[in-house]
Amino acid sequence: MSRTDAILTRLLALHPKLIDLSLARMERLLDALGRPQDRLPPVIHVAGTNGKGSTVAYLRAFLEAAGKRVHVYTSPQLVHFNERIRLAGKLVGNRQLNAALEHCEVVNAGVPITYFEITTAAAIHLFAKTPADYLLLEVGLGGRYDATNVVDKPLGAVITPVSVDHIEYLGSDIGGIAREKAGILKRGALAVVARQTEAGLAAIEAEAAKLGVTPFLAGQDFDCHFADGRMVYQDEDGLLDLPPPALAGPHQIDNAGVAIAAARHFGLPVSAEEIARGLRSVDWPARLAPITGRLRDLISPDQELWLDGGHNEAGGRVLAEALHDMHRRNPRPLVLIMGTFANKDAEGYLKHFTSMPEIVFTVPIPGDRAAWKPSALAALARRLGFAAQPKRGIPSALTAAAKVPGARIVICGALHLAGSVLALDGSPPR
Repeated sequence: MSRTDAILTRLLALHPKLIDLSLARMERLLDALGRPQDRLPPVIHVAGTNGKGSTVAYLRAFLEAAGKRVHVYTSPQLVHFNERIRLAGKLVGNRQLNAALEHCEVVNAGVPITYFEITTAAAIHLFAKTPADYLLLEVGLGGRYDATNVVDKPLGAVITPVSVDHIEYLGSDIGGIAREKAGILKRGALAVVARQTEAGLAAIEAEAAKLGVTPFLAGQDFDCHFADGRMVYQDEDGLLDLPPPALAGPHQIDNAGVAIAAARHFGLPVSAEEIARGLRSVDWPARLAPITGRLRDLISPDQELWLDGGHNEAGGRVLAEALHDMHRRNPRPLVLIMGTFANKDAEGYLKHFTSMPEIVFTVPIPGDRAAWKPSALAALARRLGFAAQPKRGIPSALTAAAKVPGARIVICGALHLAGSVLALDGSPPR
């Protein structure tokens, strides 16, 4: 066990629950640390159900194309915890990370606090100590009571599409979930809101009105679409003719549009040319990304291999839409390799694929007892009309998938599974 893993294991034992939504414990620890949240660079706070990470990745790409130093906080990690914290453009080093975690552990003095809270406090401590031009801060879960919601005066807030997820914490009512996400809005701060359901938008606008905030809305104040191989963005300040984003899938046009709207509405110092460069260079692993490492040795050279970490019903929908689009442009037999958690709507996820896959191979999520058993997930897929077989793991599933000539093989269903795939592939995020 590495020193970092040993520290994180100790921190896990500080609270009986992994998630316990509240701000009191976080505020207590930050006060004891000298309120580092008051010494941060301008903060852009991002909440939502789907597209948060991609939106952050675009904003980072735009700002870095303009030569800015950017802190980034995202979660969860795919392979290594360090991925959660990017300091002025680089993933936090082990020594810096360990020192910050141990400092927070000592200051906390054994008082109950959740794992996400104390690790978020360590991140904020590091962000305050390291000079940068901006901080892109992604919400972990919900918004109002999330541990990241401790910045009184952010530059702006972004709310990406809201859908049903984490019902054990947020409930299943889309309006109620959207209200919790809108809890990151602050009086006097700007806000950009992606396309929402009618109920979701009504809830967000009601929360904004209480604070005197007028959100900048997708479909009303700005829009973005794909036309003739280009991405076209338009708002009240004019039209941008841009290259398509490097991230795959039609949904990435919407995510990129939200990020461009935030850059322009928040007055970020990025030009149209720098936005274009950012769109070409953006990187966000395991979001319908090709796998190019050693796992390709298990399949045929004429096959494609993709990885996607979308894990809820909405994630299944956008993945299915992206695969339909790929098939229209380059038809291939589709093979899904799927693993997901027992608390996820696996039926809702799979229903979006209708009769697309040639076969579905189901796999366990390594080291996680809370995942669907491959046999049960395969039985569910068969009830939905798919040919499906359980497999012991990714290598055996890829070996079986290699028998489908010219297949487009897509590993999907959970970010935790995606992380184990990247580790097996030898291509962790950098």
